[in-house]
Amino acid sequence: MEPCSTRQDHNLLFLNDLNCPDAEQAFQITSLLRFPYRWFVLYDDMNNRTNENRESIKKRLLDLPLLADSDFVLAERKGNIFLLTEWHKPSPNGSTYSHPRGFYNGSLQDLRPRRELYWRRKDIMGHPLTMSNVIQDSNTTIYHLPREDRLLLHYDPFAKLCWSHVRMAFEMLNATPRYIFSYRWGYIKDGQWSGMINDLRIGRADLGTNCVANSKRLEVVVFTDSIGQFKVKFIFRQPPLSYLANVFALPFSMTVWVAIALSTVLATVSVYFASKWEVKRIALNSNQLDGSVGDALLLTMSALSQQGCSKEPKGLSGRIMLWVIFTALMALYAAYCANIVVLLQAPSTGIRTVEQLAQSGITLGAIDTDYNRFVFRMFNDPVRASFLQKIEPPKGNPHYYDLYEGVAKIRQGFFAFHSTVDSIYRRAEETFLEMEKCDLKEVDFMNARYPLVPINKHSPYLELLRVAMKRIRESGIQSALHGRIIIPKPKCTHRMTAFSSVGLLNMRPVLYFILYGIIVSVFILLLEIIVNKIINK
Repeated sequence: MEPCSTRQDHNLLFLNDLNCPDAEQAFQITSLLRFPYRWFVLYDDMNNRTNENRESIKKRLLDLPLLADSDFVLAERKGNIFLLTEWHKPSPNGSTYSHPRGFYNGSLQDLRPRRELYWRRKDIMGHPLTMSNVIQDSNTTIYHLPREDRLLLHYDPFAKLCWSHVRMAFEMLNATPRYIFSYRWGYIKDGQWSGMINDLRIGRADLGTNCVANSKRLEVVVFTDSIGQFKVKFIFRQPPLSYLANVFALPFSMTVWVAIALSTVLATVSVYFASKWEVKRIALNSNQLDGSVGDALLLTMSALSQQGCSKEPKGLSGRIMLWVIFTALMALYAAYCANIVVLLQAPSTGIRTVEQLAQSGITLGAIDTDYNRFVFRMFNDPVRASFLQKIEPPKGNPHYYDLYEGVAKIRQGFFAFHSTVDSIYRRAEETFLEMEKCDLKEVDFMNARYPLVPINKHSPYLELLRVAMKRIRESGIQSALHGRIIIPKPKCTHRMTAFSSVGLLNMRPVLYFILYGIIVSVFILLLEIIVNKIINK
């Protein structure tokens, strides 16, 4: 019967007296000899007179599976003193080693050089430890990863980074480094695990490349420290502002637009009364305002658009008023046009979340690797589920590309590429212009924490590896290795403005305005024709 581990097991101490009958049967449950259980075994040499009994007992104790995480203490009585020794095996098939723990002669004396288990067990005598490395970008990683030559870092950079960390941890434990390769992180399908997680589950490997923890994986592996903080995100260039908003409405705030409307009304009223007064004093001709609201509004709108009008006031007061209106609106028109030119060239900041990316209309793609086939099927919410339909459309080819092709599409614009950010940024540093680097943005689709190192759930070296990795991080070696292999987001040292031609996409609001104007004018024309026919009848 296997014991059920609980949170209180680390406080559980088994006391066994070898002088009692059938005392050694307690050792038959080998899982109780492992962490977190502790053993304190009493042995009275005076009750075992013959050398054969003594040797037989010690031989049976030496055959016990006391692995590196075992806490097994033998208290051997020598007269009035109990000598305490702790026993363990650096490897399952190796020899059993004993070290003085202390003695008891009325008071307990602790002779351990360090109380921490790591410092007493960190030498595993060359026992081989195996790491399962996940490679998905290129098979060249099989050659470059064990050599640590830092070549072709576009491919599987985090597998190479994790191997450098783990190999150093193996050396700290005096272990023999070994490695295997897997082409999948590990997913469960039809009750069967695959990839790296399966290597850990069946014991082919002791630990693996960093991966994201989830509830299913926690059932078969244990996660420790994060040694390669890689991120998988959508990377894209922010589209022009005109792609997401009507730039012809952005130059002025709402209060300015309200002020312009009020000024237009006031100017129309002023021109109306001035033209009314002129009609009474001056003879009317074809180029003169007739004193109607329509002519006054037409003249004001002509001044607002800086186009002029065939009808104009003839009196001095009306002309002074017209000159003031044109001069004031000329400054407003110049400011408006200058802002339009800037906005047409400016990138937007309107895509920051998954929801905004899904609604933006930007083409979506992903790197052609195994994990992307699973990532987009993991989510059930409508927003994230829609990404699968865009990347794998029902009609047409799926949008999976290799690294070079995906980054080239990012550079062209209106394309978001889902991959590890380091690989994209390294390629972007080589191919993008300085002004193009300033537009790069990220959107986190998975919204997951940093990946962690998975370790075989029943590995006796779990605590040793965990402490070794923490020492690598605390000593600064992890930061040094990270800086050698991982490249940060390209810095926008100085934003340069480049000329880009204005296309139909930028002029879309204007074209809509012209179209609506044509429709309204045709409708009014038809209405006038109908009214005219009715009057004639």
